[in-house]
Amino acid sequence: MSAEPIQAKPLPVVAPWARPFWDAARENKLVLQHRNDCGKTIFYPRQSCPHCFSDKLGWQAATGRGTIYSYTVVKANAPSAFLADMPYVMAVIRLEEGVQMLANIVGCELAQLRCDMPVQMVFEKLNDELTLPKFRPATA
Repeated sequence: MSAEPIQAKPLPVVAPWARPFWDAARENKLVLQHRNDCGKTIFYPRQSCPHCFSDKLGWQAATGRGTIYSYTVVKANAPSAFLADMPYVMAVIRLEEGVQMLANIVGCELAQLRCDMPVQMVFEKLNDELTLPKFRPATA
């Protein structure tokens, strides 16, 4: 019996209106969409503001800091490209700018994880075009 080949992890599909987010991530920076007229910060990148429905959106630098709102530890998974990563943590992060973002938590012992834990963004370069934002426990 032969071993099954390891699948490649799927890469994010970059929509044209999200390009500034991914370009900033490639430079280890976080930017979020913002609508000046209604004053709302927006995440995930969209073509129009979900609050005032305007398509006149800009981008602002963000701190990359937040707290864990909720999380799950993935310890078992159907055969996939993510098997070698287990256990891994998926978390909803409440950013300082008021929006929430789904991302991995890295560099943290599982027993230390807790809701409201301060975290800061780190970046994982996948290739020359794509860099993933992730989070780790914040340093004092």
